[in-house]
Amino acid sequence: MFKVEDLRFKYHNNKEDVIRGISFEIKQGEIFGFLGPSGAGKSTTQMILIKILEDFRGAISYNGKSLTEYGNEFYEEIGVSFEMPIHFSKMTAMENVNFFLKLYKNNANVQELMERVGLWKDRDKMVGEYSKGMKIRLNIVRAMLNSPKMLFLDEPTNGLDPTNAMILKDMIREFRKNGGTVFITSHIMADIDQLCDRVAFIVEGEIIEMDTPRNLKIRYGKRSMNLEYKEDGKTILREFPLDGIGKNKEFLDLLQTKEIETLHSGETTLEDIFIKVTGVGLKDESK
Repeated sequence: MFKVEDLRFKYHNNKEDVIRGISFEIKQGEIFGFLGPSGAGKSTTQMILIKILEDFRGAISYNGKSLTEYGNEFYEEIGVSFEMPIHFSKMTAMENVNFFLKLYKNNANVQELMERVGLWKDRDKMVGEYSKGMKIRLNIVRAMLNSPKMLFLDEPTNGLDPTNAMILKDMIREFRKNGGTVFITSHIMADIDQLCDRVAFIVEGEIIEMDTPRNLKIRYGKRSMNLEYKEDGKTILREFPLDGIGKNKEFLDLLQTKEIETLHSGETTLEDIFIKVTGVGLKDESK
């Protein structure tokens, strides 16, 4: 869907590039996560991909055609949800939606979208009276008004309660299932783990790691098995090497003779990987 080669970008008031020669591809029909600490270049990269920032160096192609060759027809194929929802607060939700519908040739089923995110009953309420979570949900509706082929989502579940966050994640999965492609940035690693086919970590304008969440967790995890069991009223934790675990007599004996409470591998989390790869939190821990 997108092919980015040696992308570089510098803001006019900066002396150095904020994007420093990154290259990656977003495959059609995948959910691609773009992760990094604040100021790493995530938002800048996204703004370049959606043609808000155009004075870049390097090459970007969308569907096999240079991004610079596209005009307004490009916006018929993409939907964007920014982290901070921007709506006309003195207009109702439906008035907001109808305003943006007029910008596109293709229109989605608005009632279906708003019912899905739980806003249809509040469609005639002023957006200024909406809660933060309602504004975020309306933002998602707006991003999908034109039945896009590609979604750009910036912190899409931030500020949502677990129920509405799950509804949104289900919508993202269905969008991908129906052939859509998603570029997502988020600091909620559980969402990234649940949704993304591949993720890239960007630090100080450079991509330093990129793979599937599963491969990353295997690579950065510990090859061990942790076993918790009850003995004399206490919980005992034992750790065993994962290699050869099926022939480890002590491990097998505990399984057969003890009251097992938990059993899990030493697989790490994306949150741990984020800290290791980006270095965020390491300086604080060393104080």
